[in-house]
Amino acid sequence: MSKEKRLSDSVADDILTMITIEKRFVHGDKLPNENDLSKELNVSRTTLREAIRVLVTNGVLEIQRGRGTFVKEKDGVDSKEFQLLTSARTNAKDLYEMRLIFEPEAAYLAAKRASDMELKRIISLGKQVEEKIKNGEDRTEVEQSFHKSIAKATHNEFMNKLMPVIYQAIDKGVVLSKEKELAVKDTVNDHKMIMEFMESRNAEGARNAMKIHILHAIKALEIE
Repeated sequence: MSKEKRLSDSVADDILTMITIEKRFVHGDKLPNENDLSKELNVSRTTLREAIRVLVTNGVLEIQRGRGTFVKEKDGVDSKEFQLLTSARTNAKDLYEMRLIFEPEAAYLAAKRASDMELKRIISLGKQVEEKIKNGEDRTEVEQSFHKSIAKATHNEFMNKLMPVIYQAIDKGVVLSKEKELAVKDTVNDHKMIMEFMESRNAEGARNAMKIHILHAIKALEIE
């Protein structure tokens, strides 16, 4: 019973990720039917129903009789339980720890496997990040694209599946760095270093440069 309970909580968190991070479903959207969603999540329909019940209780979903399960309006999604469910994805320390595990290896693989076109896109996006910073413009979207282009260039299908979590860390970092001059300066210098190693297809250099970039962010943003 406790194992099933833990599994249903995990599935509830997966569905929440689809809504809050992946943006697959927005308020008012209907979830896929029970058969399709249980197959996608690789769980039984019983577990899925329990997970949905958790999210209904927390005001995230609502069941409309005869119509299906829908994402509730945003105003309904502010309960304490909801905040607890999302806390693991909004905690900067955990998110940056995840980046430190994941992104240096992604940079290593991308430097070895990227096509010439993919490499050009990585360099181009890196330069756009630099321009955004110099012009004092919001860089969140282009920063996400820069890191996503590196993940895509690994040619590992599971790398991209982790990107929504990385986006949360990037978003958090951009917000935290607005008042941190050192963090912004490090971002420019670190991106240049990453791009130089990528352009020369120096995989070890790219890995180390990415690791340094994330360690700089952790130190500058005081999220250790």
